[in-house]
Amino acid sequence: MDKNEEWINKLLEPSGIKINGENPWDIKILNQRVYDRIKAEGSLGLGESYMEGWWDCNNLDQFFYKLFLAKIPEKVGFSIPLVLGVIATKIFNLQKKSRAFQIAERHYDLDNKLFSAMLGKTMAYSCGYWKKAKDLDSAQFAKYDLICRKLGLKKARPSTGSGQNLRILDIGCGWGGFAKYTAENYKVSVVGITVSKEQAEFAKKLCAKLPVEIRVQDYRDLNEKFDHIVSVGMIEHVGLKNYKTYFEAAKRCLRNDGLFLLHTIGLTSGHSTDPWINRYIFPNGALPSLKQITTGIEKYFIIEDVHNFGADYDKTLMAWHKKFLEAWPKFKDTYDDRFYRMWNYYILSCAGNFRSRQTQLWQIALSPQGVPGGYKSVR
Repeated sequence: MDKNEEWINKLLEPSGIKINGENPWDIKILNQRVYDRIKAEGSLGLGESYMEGWWDCNNLDQFFYKLFLAKIPEKVGFSIPLVLGVIATKIFNLQKKSRAFQIAERHYDLDNKLFSAMLGKTMAYSCGYWKKAKDLDSAQFAKYDLICRKLGLKKARPSTGSGQNLRILDIGCGWGGFAKYTAENYKVSVVGITVSKEQAEFAKKLCAKLPVEIRVQDYRDLNEKFDHIVSVGMIEHVGLKNYKTYFEAAKRCLRNDGLFLLHTIGLTSGHSTDPWINRYIFPNGALPSLKQITTGIEKYFIIEDVHNFGADYDKTLMAWHKKFLEAWPKFKDTYDDRFYRMWNYYILSCAGNFRSRQTQLWQIALSPQGVPGGYKSVR
């Protein structure tokens, strides 16, 4: 056993993970070079060596659950890729306007058919709400309805079909699922913006004949008034250096008596830049902490309500993974085995992370001037 192999064995001890063990969460070493790779490159080396088939695991989500629960990533210390990532985040504005469309080109424009197969009827690429839901689609519809109720919207009366004469802004509208649901069920008009041309094309077809406008537009270019604003899973691409600009834009566009519902993944501790996720899944991504969000909100909004249902993301990711595996035979001639392992690693590592509760999911209700008499919390 060389020094790096010995170091990794000792590092894994608190997690109960063994190398070449019998448990489904143990890892099987298929290439001895993996030890040097992980020691030198940390999470980037772990992910890339998995993609290259240097190691395997029968239950990857449980492997990561145990890894994060024992806080092993925090004990590894700074690898060179992580150090460079942290330095780059502090020095450069990686999410400036000229770079805003990179995430679409690298991820969201990937393949609408692949995302459709994985995400289900709603095309919601964010955490579902599983309080009463039994499956992925019902969890996502429940999430959409939860957001509408938190905004104080009232469902249209079936007898008349009439609703409220309200205009909603959806910052980061994705494939248009929320816009469609809200326009159909609450009879409001929706403007959805995205930086992805593929998402916009899909959303326009999905929302055809509804009072929904879909634009390919950066949030910094917005300058018009809306009754309410929603942003689901988008601030993760904004970056710390742009929070002031982001909340300033939202304040500029929101009527004084309106509400802003922010739905975001969030960190409780640690660094927001994971080298592997940044390179292969979400370039320029940056998960916020509550402290960073509240600092950005100062002078713009009053925090009316904070709702954490991060444990539901584990269920959501595992449901996505199941659908991905079921659909894979349709895509294996389009994508190679390296892509399959990359996507498998991405979904299951995130599931394990949320299962360990090291990463959170918050819905934060904001008002420009405070709700008269107080905001009524909805769950």
